[in-house]
Amino acid sequence: MSEGMPEHLAALVRRVRQTEDDRVAAAGPVAVAAETDPRRVALVVEDDPAIRALAETLLEETELDVVGCDSAEAALSVLQARGGDVALVFADVRLAGHMDGLQLARAVATLWPRARLVITSGHGLPRPEMPPEAVFIAKPWRPLDVLVEAERATSDPAPPVV
Repeated sequence: MSEGMPEHLAALVRRVRQTEDDRVAAAGPVAVAAETDPRRVALVVEDDPAIRALAETLLEETELDVVGCDSAEAALSVLQARGGDVALVFADVRLAGHMDGLQLARAVATLWPRARLVITSGHGLPRPEMPPEAVFIAKPWRPLDVLVEAERATSDPAPPVV
């Protein structure tokens, strides 16, 4: 499963899976299933403060709670805390920090496969670099395109976790 994945991401995969296993073991699967659903989250990951603020403001018009981050590392912290609540990850390719948006997308696709992935960039992007389930929206993006993806994140059935 962690073939071709950098060691820091493989370690994160192991840590997240262990935390989830511990949670299920402690609460029991019936208790976990019976928890109330908190509000779903849209995670905006963009290092440009003005663009991040624009995306956040736009997504606040949806039924999603919005959390903004300037780096993949900050986004991973949010995902570790609220990964099951995250319906949409809207991430730029170029980010502050050591990881880029494509590395973040691969981590999200692996660890939180129910989150809808939307990758954005002002530069061309070869499709093989993105996870197959990710959607690409070129910059400058149109607000309607972002809102359509947010609607899909909340209305389309989540893919099964295998």
